[in-house]
Order: sequence, then C-alpha cells, then structure tokens
Amino acid sequence: MLKKRELFETAELFELMVHPEVFPFVRQKATSYEEFAFMTRQLIVDEENGNAVSRTITDDWGRPIGVISLFDVAQGAGFLGTWIGKPYQGKGYNQKAKIAFFKELFFELGFQTVFMKVRKVNKQSQRAVQKLGYAVDAQHSHPALYAQVNEGDIPFELFKVDRDNFFLYLASQQTKEEQVI
Repeated sequence: MLKKRELFETAELFELMVHPEVFPFVRQKATSYEEFAFMTRQLIVDEENGNAVSRTITDDWGRPIGVISLFDVAQGAGFLGTWIGKPYQGKGYNQKAKIAFFKELFFELGFQTVFMKVRKVNKQSQRAVQKLGYAVDAQHSHPALYAQVNEGDIPFELFKVDRDNFFLYLASQQTKEEQVI
C-alpha cells in the first residue's frame, strides 16, 4: 500500500499526476518528467534531513498510483499532501493510504499533529476528508494558522488529525470488528 519514494517510479507517477483532473490539486507541480524527477530527488533529500516524509501509494499489485507526503515538518507536526491518479480514484485507496501513513507518522515517527489544507473549490477532497472519522475542522481551534493558509489568492479549508483522535478512531474500528465476529 505504501513504500518509500524511489526514482525508478517517477515516469509512471508523472503520467498519472499530469492528468487534468489531478494536476490542479497537486502541491508539487512539475510540467516535465525531468522536473518531476528533480522534485522527487529533492523530496528524498528533504526526508533524509527530517523536513518531510513521503511515500508512494501502490495498488493491490504494487504498482505506483499516487503520492502521500508530509511537508513543512516542524515541532511534531506537518501538512499533508495526497494525490491519486485518476484511474484509481474512488476505489478506497485514499482512505487506506491515509490510515497506513498516519500509523507510521504517529506510532513509528513520533508525530503529534497533521494538518490538511484543502482548496475550497476541491469538493472531492473535502468529501474525502469528511469521510475520515479522525479528522476535525481546525478553523476555530487554530485561527492564526487558518488565517495564514488563507493569505494567498486560493481559499482553503483547514483540517487537523492528532495522534489521540487517530488512536481512538483505530480503537473504535477494532471494537466494531470484534462485535461482528
């Protein structure tokens, strides 16, 4: 489902990223394969330096289908960026990737908080975040950060996932599974 980023997969990922329904919502936009490969190399270096965490999302057969990353890492927190290629959208990969990524961030890497800024025009991503039982609206709990992410021309919604809410979500899911058995 998730694996560390590798340069050999950049061609496949680039082709998925440039789809007109995906590209506008990608944080690290590259207009050529070479630029995308350079950005991927830089992101790998950023991860080695503790400034980012990035994983390739794979399908059930291990093919790269998207990217999930944590950017702007500081003080046990960061901003999430996720994109999945158009042919793989709506198949449950987004939610599975987020759960796997948050498990790694919170329980292996020691992060406490993950913020998600979603463009107000991106209704598909807003619906995806609302399906996450562990994400909360952060507009009122972090008004200064909300104002900061909305300083530019593009308006954003701000959501937050913290370690404790995520842990409670996982525990509730396990309880539901046990009740079925």
